[in-house]
Amino acid sequence: MNPNYSAQNIQVLKGLEAVRKRPGMYIGTTGIDGLHHLVFEVVDNSVDEAMQGFCDEIIVVLEGNDIVRVEDNGRGIPVDIHPIEGVSALELVMTRLHAGGKFDKKSYKVSGGLHGVGVSVVNALSQWCEAFVFLDDKVYTQSYKIGVADSPAYEITPDKLPFPVDHITTGTVIRWKADPTVFETTTHNFDSLSNRLRELAFLNKGLKITIRDERLSAPKTHNFKFEGGVKSFVDYLNEHKTVLFKDPVFFEGSREDGNGGTIEMEAAIQYNDGFNEIMFTFVNDINTREGGTHLVGFKSALTHTLNEFFKKSKHVKKMDEGLSGDDVREGLTAVLSIKVPDPQFEGQTKGKLGNSEVKGIVETFVNEQLELYLDQHPDIASAIIEKTMLAARARIAARAARDATRRKNAMDSAGLPGKLSDCTEKDPALCELFIVEGDSAGGSAKMGRNRQHQAILSLFGKMLNVEKTRIEKVVTNEKLQPIIASIGAGCGSEFNIEKIRYHKIIIMADADVDGSHIRTLLLTFFYRYMTELIEKGYVYIAMPPLYKIPVGKQNFYAYDDAEKDKIMAGLGKDIKRESIQRYKGLGEMNPDQLWETTMDPSRRNIIQVHMDDAVEAERIFTTLMGEVVGPRRVFIEENALLVSNLDV
Repeated sequence: MNPNYSAQNIQVLKGLEAVRKRPGMYIGTTGIDGLHHLVFEVVDNSVDEAMQGFCDEIIVVLEGNDIVRVEDNGRGIPVDIHPIEGVSALELVMTRLHAGGKFDKKSYKVSGGLHGVGVSVVNALSQWCEAFVFLDDKVYTQSYKIGVADSPAYEITPDKLPFPVDHITTGTVIRWKADPTVFETTTHNFDSLSNRLRELAFLNKGLKITIRDERLSAPKTHNFKFEGGVKSFVDYLNEHKTVLFKDPVFFEGSREDGNGGTIEMEAAIQYNDGFNEIMFTFVNDINTREGGTHLVGFKSALTHTLNEFFKKSKHVKKMDEGLSGDDVREGLTAVLSIKVPDPQFEGQTKGKLGNSEVKGIVETFVNEQLELYLDQHPDIASAIIEKTMLAARARIAARAARDATRRKNAMDSAGLPGKLSDCTEKDPALCELFIVEGDSAGGSAKMGRNRQHQAILSLFGKMLNVEKTRIEKVVTNEKLQPIIASIGAGCGSEFNIEKIRYHKIIIMADADVDGSHIRTLLLTFFYRYMTELIEKGYVYIAMPPLYKIPVGKQNFYAYDDAEKDKIMAGLGKDIKRESIQRYKGLGEMNPDQLWETTMDPSRRNIIQVHMDDAVEAERIFTTLMGEVVGPRRVFIEENALLVSNLDV
């Protein structure tokens, strides 16, 4: 390290160099989520055009060779020369951070992309990029290499375009290839992109969004267009649930924000007979996963309004206390979408809204609209109150069960389950908990583990399907209590991620149908009652080998049939197939083998569980574990080929 620190050590990053130097600051990650973030930055600009009423169709195309193209029929990025900068507006937007038309509120009343860094970041992180603008029956273009323009924008004839243009009269097309030296992968996931585009179509009723995968020999296309907006969104979320009333409660309106602007609001709610809360909130089409002042206002209004109706109902005499927020949200599916002229998001990822004035505006609006609706629909009001009252009784029962469990644990000096073999390390960041199926496998894991960092919790038999039960059954379940106690952070509304005892929670089950069922049951429990475990990336799935291939005194392990064939071909020896061992379960491995293949951090295969799309995660858990059988049967039939090679 140079002890001489002077002006010559100060670097000035020009243009888009800062983006390439620290891409994570702008797109969060250089993994596939960051790769997809580029697509959404461009699409968001097109959606902003739609929110102003200038665009009603967006097309996303995945071309071959990892090229992406986004088309819209909006106004088109201006191409005239900027009076101060001396270059075209197109070049400014594409090559300068914080350049755009969303700052003065004249061109865009509301917008998701307020930082003015979206498309310029895409340009900076692309190997090459092209912009095409359709204006006044003319076509203009400009190309870029790693964010730098090749030449000024110029006019071309339509026959020079590298894509068909019959459907475009006005608008913008951005086409790019992500830089493989920046991203871990440049291969886009069609389904992940489709999920977000479907979400955007729900939030912008009447907007048609198409995604087409041209990488396939037979191109695959999804078309999204929903005239019902967030009401259609709630219908979609509850598609495989039994609802208490047919049509979602829907209301929309606008209120002055006190700063000369107008906040527009849409909300839809519907109750089902389940026990879980599904709530999505959006600000200017941005999914505010961490909530914010709009969510606080919405929840406060819901709790207040339903408590007022509860006090006037016949059920009030049957309970000694009012309804809590958790009570009124049990079985609730809700979508809240607001448009704010000047949203104050926390960070570039915009996960949480901070505008203090929004809380009161949303709360007053929802109070008024929900009260009016329930007054006009007493049958629906009665169904909701009965549902929330049952939830309140369950909450009180769950509280009593927790208190009893805490008293029991207080009498136990350790307060930990007897089946847990804990590790000696106390720093959660260094600790791993293996949740192991079966006492036999658990015994091998205990003997083969690294006792300093690895804890083992043995499970026996299949546990409760939490998708079909309330919280009071969860906290008293003999299979789930040891898991809750071992992790140490509580569950449900009391879950506190700061108290977690392990930063790696590894599900280790047999590689068969029963093992898959146990993994699914555990994942359902974590998703419903310890969601932050998955959001923080603390949940993993162990991948034990399927085969042991002995060659002399050496053993080779294969994790699937393809790897087994590859190993055998690579060995180049005549190996008798009868000598190859197909593991039926973890219990067949001795401690050394289990350590070597499944537990040793330097050699094992483990899969980190991600929740890339909360909407689809909700639907898949409902489909696989919910009460309604039909959708599950369809899912199994459609995916039967994926498990056809399992030895069952």
